[in-house]
Amino acid sequence: MLHPLHLLLLAFAVLLCNTSPTSTEKHGGAETRCPLMVKILDAVKGTPAGSVTLRLSQKTADGGWTQIANGITDATGEVHNLITEQQFPAGVYRVEFDTKTYWKNEGSTSFHEVAEVVFEAHAGGHHHYTLALLLSPYSYTTTAVVTDAH
Repeated sequence: MLHPLHLLLLAFAVLLCNTSPTSTEKHGGAETRCPLMVKILDAVKGTPAGSVTLRLSQKTADGGWTQIANGITDATGEVHNLITEQQFPAGVYRVEFDTKTYWKNEGSTSFHEVAEVVFEAHAGGHHHYTLALLLSPYSYTTTAVVTDAH
C-alpha cells in the first residue's frame, strides 16, 4: 500500500513528465520559445492549480529586486510567455507565488503567504527553464527542468 507521501511524490513525477520545456505547441518555434515556463500542481486535489498569481523579479546590482513580469496560471496550472528572451538576461531571479490567496479561494487556510523560488539563470550559457511547483496549504516543493536553448 502506498503511503500518502509516496502518492504526492508520484503526482509530482507525473507533473514533471507532462512538463515539456521543448514543446512548440505553446512556446512557438525554437527561436520564439518563452525562456521561462511555470507549472503548478495542487497536491490536495491532485489537479493543476489554476488562478495562482505570481510575480517575477530580477536582482539588482545593489541587492534589491525589480519586478519585471507578473502572471496567473491558466486552467492547466501553467504560465507561458511570461517574459521574452530579451527580458531574461543572465542574473538572479525570484518568482513569488501568491499561495495565501489561492488557498483562501479554495476554502483552506495557508501557512505561507507566498512560495518563493530564487534562482540564477544563464550562468553556464543560455537555457530555457521550466519551474514546477507542488503546492499544499502547509508546504510546497519545487523543481526545475533546465534545457539548452539550442
